[in-house]
Amino acid sequence: MADNYEKIVIDNLRRLYADMPADLARRLPAERQGSRFRFPAFGQTCTISPEGIDMDGQKCPSVLGILISLYAINACDAPMIAEPFCAFKEMPGSMPYSGAFATHTEQILVARVEDLDKARPRIRDQLCGRDAPPAVSGDFAFVVQPLPKIALCYIVYKADEDFPASVTCLFSANAHRFLPTDALADTGEYTSKKILEITDQ
Repeated sequence: MADNYEKIVIDNLRRLYADMPADLARRLPAERQGSRFRFPAFGQTCTISPEGIDMDGQKCPSVLGILISLYAINACDAPMIAEPFCAFKEMPGSMPYSGAFATHTEQILVARVEDLDKARPRIRDQLCGRDAPPAVSGDFAFVVQPLPKIALCYIVYKADEDFPASVTCLFSANAHRFLPTDALADTGEYTSKKILEITDQ
């Protein structure tokens, strides 16, 4: 029996395929094979089909499936505009989600700052990442793309004698074009969880 989250995924896929744009593959962007669309998501190969969502050939967890199905529903012609990166609090309607975003996206990484530094090459490699722009501050920083048109910039300060360690997560400038704000908060959370998973490899 499908749980409530899985029912949402199923409903979202029905909405997507009932009124699917002819150019959906270009909007995502994705590789199309019939009714299937394949693209990188959260460090894995994601396949969307009318039957469901797979990650690396395995059934996608339903909570993550909600995010990916929403991304597909909201797919549009606009290209990703990465810079200037913006804070989550600058997203429309972000106030109710700001506390949870800080806790589950940023603070969850603070205790692992030294490990993150060592794991940066793996993080960039697995999450379609790159170095942060030169203008970005921090002791170190990097950019990852959990979804093809959404980039996150992580800015990290190590602890010193005056200040504790800190992590800030910024979004690509027009991320709100591709997901609603609550789903962007979840995108940050699941990206940070994936970063920790990669760090532990």
